[in-house]
Amino acid sequence: MNKTIITNSPASVNADFFGLGIAPKILDILEGLKFKAPTPIQLKAIPLAIEGKDIVGIAQTGTGKTHSFAIPMVQRLVQKKGIGLVLAPTRELAIQIDESVRVLAHAFGMKTACLIGGAPMEPQVQALRKDPRLVIATPGRLIDHMSQWNFLPDSVVMLVLDEADRMLDMGFAPQIEKILRFLPKERQTMLFSATMPKEIMSIAAKYMKLPLSVEIAPSGTTSEKVTQELFIVKKEAKTQLLKKLLAQYHGTVLLFSRTKHNAKKIVRSIRDMGHSAAEIHSNRSLSQRREALEGFKSGKYKVLVATDIASRGIDVTGIELVINYDLPEDAENYVHRIGRTARAGHKGHAISFATPDQGHDVRDIEKLIKATLPVSKHAELTLDKFSESNQGSNHNSGRSFGRQSNHGHPGHGQAKKPYKYPKPKFYR
Repeated sequence: MNKTIITNSPASVNADFFGLGIAPKILDILEGLKFKAPTPIQLKAIPLAIEGKDIVGIAQTGTGKTHSFAIPMVQRLVQKKGIGLVLAPTRELAIQIDESVRVLAHAFGMKTACLIGGAPMEPQVQALRKDPRLVIATPGRLIDHMSQWNFLPDSVVMLVLDEADRMLDMGFAPQIEKILRFLPKERQTMLFSATMPKEIMSIAAKYMKLPLSVEIAPSGTTSEKVTQELFIVKKEAKTQLLKKLLAQYHGTVLLFSRTKHNAKKIVRSIRDMGHSAAEIHSNRSLSQRREALEGFKSGKYKVLVATDIASRGIDVTGIELVINYDLPEDAENYVHRIGRTARAGHKGHAISFATPDQGHDVRDIEKLIKATLPVSKHAELTLDKFSESNQGSNHNSGRSFGRQSNHGHPGHGQAKKPYKYPKPKFYR
């Protein structure tokens, strides 16, 4: 990549969508949508994308990435023939991208097609026969359509890989490689990711033309608007702690489970506590997942229990609390998870449960986010230390992670002053 543009500042107070090279008709649409000011990723990425540059955008979730590519795609497709293709890791994310893109595309008479697994093929075939200018797809279903000659990749002039790191985490690398091999070399490619693993750099080097790197925060950085809290709790006490937390927090709660089997058990427990809850994971049908997500958005369900694989596409503003009931298998998923709160400029809170033998997992998270997780205690339910057996040769054996308090009230176990994370230096 030949240039890096990095910022950690919000869009300027006086900044708006004028001056970014956006066509007047699209500016009118954005005004109608009440979009007042571009987010940092939009401010940096949109002008470059409108110029036709290849871009690698590194930004955490909830920062406005969709419109960073949707606006330039629609504007450039008005000016040239061909198809814009967006690849997304999950059905839910693909559907939400399609909803956002469609608002812009339909204003110019452009049709879209959303190709996702778990849905019938025939309506998708019919949508492709109507000559859509924008196609949003999950990798596996796109390959299905390609193999049946429903979708011809040689007409693609713009490609977006959204949440590319997640696609690789989910094992889509072979499918992505296969799709990229069939696409025309002369195209514009935009890749968006929350983190920057070596595999992403490899794709950029192999399939992109001198891409510009637009980095809104270093890989692994969490939103400054998310406050974080850690409870060290025995496995058998998790349900009781959850009950006390749900009694305290009255807004929407997104809860993460490591497995779909455990997600089912947690939902049953939450309902027994008297709260409305739904689950979203790979064992649920597409219609069940849609109903759960829509119910969560509308307030029908207070708690949405999700696994990591199903969580992409949960783009809901106003989530008050994210609970990591189980710590993620890899530290990078922690960043993705807590990024589901504090979206679109709102504040949010994230609480994680760690069992006494998970000191190593907590250290991995702290190393990634370059901060210490504040430890809180709830009377008799939680501990203040990780077990000695898990500390190994660490010279801080048995230490508590972060700040702690014995106030015995969840959410108030931190010091009175809010925990401030160290801000790295950024260069424009």
